[in-house]
Amino acid sequence: MWIREPRACGYKRGMGSYMREGLVKEDLYHAPQSCPECGGSVVFKGVGEYKCERCGAVAYDDYGIVHMYLENHRGANAAEVEAATGVSQRSIRQMLKDSRLEVADGSRVALRCEACGQPIRSGRYCPRCEVEVHRAKENEKHEKLMKNAQGFGSAQRGDEGQKRFVRE
Repeated sequence: MWIREPRACGYKRGMGSYMREGLVKEDLYHAPQSCPECGGSVVFKGVGEYKCERCGAVAYDDYGIVHMYLENHRGANAAEVEAATGVSQRSIRQMLKDSRLEVADGSRVALRCEACGQPIRSGRYCPRCEVEVHRAKENEKHEKLMKNAQGFGSAQRGDEGQKRFVRE
């Protein structure tokens, strides 16, 4: 979000006042839609950073704020990040599931694979289960395609030797 007055840690965002003023639209990572300084449009610059085209003000979405904090405080847990940045733990967990963040090496806390329960550092599935899920989705897509393709240029099953069209 827009950081006008850096607090002690330099990463706190004052979201409440901006939401009341209607300057920022709500989305998953609270990405700014327009510049609160001048009302100009903002352009995504990467890693959660947005820059105003008109006045050059820099803004950060939730991911940018968390990323900046973690670069300076490696190994911080979700509660510490939430306290320092104001980004909810729910959003932080979503960033982990989206593979935008990773659990630090040697951490006692780990995510679990949604399929087999094996500990993982980011994402939703371990590498083995991710391949299986991807294959299942591809097979499902292929079956759906083949089911929809019946009758177009090939005879339907059970209709061998019969006329396809009858004149009346």
